[in-house]
Amino acid sequence: MLAQPSLDVVIVGGGTAGWMTAAALTKLLPGRCRVHLVESEEIGIVGVGEATLPHIRGFNERLGIDEAEFMARTRATFKLGIEFENWGKIGDSYIHPFGTFGRAQGDIGFHQYWLRMVHEGRAVEELEKYSLGCMIARLGKFDLPSSDPAQIASTFNYAYQFDATLFAPFLRQIAENLGAQRTEGRIVDAEIDGETGNITAIRLANGERITGDLFVDCSGFASLLIGKTLNERFQDWSKWLPCDRAVAMPCKTETAVTPYTSAIAMEAGWRWRIPLQHRTGNGYVHASGFTDEQTAIDTLVASVEGEPIADPRVLRFRAGRRERSWVGNCVSVGLASGFLEPLESTSIYLIQAAITALIELFPEKQIAPSDRDEFNRLIDLEYDRIRDFLILHYHATERSDTPFWDYVRTMPIPDSLAEKLDVFRRRGRVVKYREGVFLEASWIAVYLGQRVIPQGHDMRVNGPDPESLAAGMEKLRAEVLHAAQTMPNHIDMIGRYCPMAA
Repeated sequence: MLAQPSLDVVIVGGGTAGWMTAAALTKLLPGRCRVHLVESEEIGIVGVGEATLPHIRGFNERLGIDEAEFMARTRATFKLGIEFENWGKIGDSYIHPFGTFGRAQGDIGFHQYWLRMVHEGRAVEELEKYSLGCMIARLGKFDLPSSDPAQIASTFNYAYQFDATLFAPFLRQIAENLGAQRTEGRIVDAEIDGETGNITAIRLANGERITGDLFVDCSGFASLLIGKTLNERFQDWSKWLPCDRAVAMPCKTETAVTPYTSAIAMEAGWRWRIPLQHRTGNGYVHASGFTDEQTAIDTLVASVEGEPIADPRVLRFRAGRRERSWVGNCVSVGLASGFLEPLESTSIYLIQAAITALIELFPEKQIAPSDRDEFNRLIDLEYDRIRDFLILHYHATERSDTPFWDYVRTMPIPDSLAEKLDVFRRRGRVVKYREGVFLEASWIAVYLGQRVIPQGHDMRVNGPDPESLAAGMEKLRAEVLHAAQTMPNHIDMIGRYCPMAA
């Protein structure tokens, strides 16, 4: 069998996106590529993306990363989901869990039985009382899920809350051990082939010239290659996602190290709280059209739970994505490709999705246009569906107490989201699709958590005797509560499993 050709891959930019890409390519495509990463320590990284989705566990496993070591090195805690406060109405609280609600019966979701009870006016507990993930989070507990699908302890999943500034160095060590080359330097220009329009080389401030076959733009918001060099158009989604600023500030932890991230609605946006082993991350994501920068800073400083350990840092961004993430021989990954605010912790997931698609469609000697088109189709779907999910959080509110909330409540929304909302309002049906990160339970959590109550339910749930159904639901609720109560405390589990080095 002939050996497959090896391509020279040049990664522009380090940070989380760059080193995730370098580690994955060197580990998963040995012999297929030579990886050369160029980054400048002058530029630094954004470094505030501390919360993740469960998909990162699979990514780490494929790289052969030991979970306990990874968590200790990045000072991580466990994450069972996100708690949303004050989103539907002031005083509301719900959890979007990484896991299911109840137990499905065939292809009928548990929430349909719950809706039947609600529509019949019967006493029924909140839906989250039937979710093990929610109940573990509320009680501040944690244990690893069961691999036995017959056990109630198999019905939840988890992700991590970690120090993003420690993740990239961790991955760098892996990538360099596998043969990735690193060059320190600031990129000042890129050379373009006049006939093909492909990038042939990048030039550094010190005069060095680095050539390659495939270029991966991980340069963050600067978007040095896909944006500045290739001028790929940016789709601006700020009319639907008006938050365009964030103030970030870590503090000492003085309250519970919760196994979940908090998203607390504020006057002109929302505030995050992410507890790590050594500190708590805080930030205020807000819309500059509805508040000024100093007010946002003052609001965050007044809201944090403990003594600040750094000055407030302001980040500026626009929601949206490039029309194409792969153009010519340049693939954009992470912030260079697009940005969707961190409300549902999707930034690292979108990096991972792009890396996965690149590996699956990695070129042989020549880049096939069909592979490039498929990559762009997959990434567009990821961004578009996450966009709709984020818009839902803002639009599905009853709040009109500030100009910001009145705007998002009444703004026109994409047709794709309007159709999903209409289908759910009729009979609690969640629009399903094969590709996309957020599954049925995620949409149900936000719909019902923000008071989008369907008018009807699936008629197939009308069959069971109501008393038997109520008894079965109560038995399930008790089983969920017992399973949660018997788990270790979250902080104790961390102390035994993955304590950070002193």
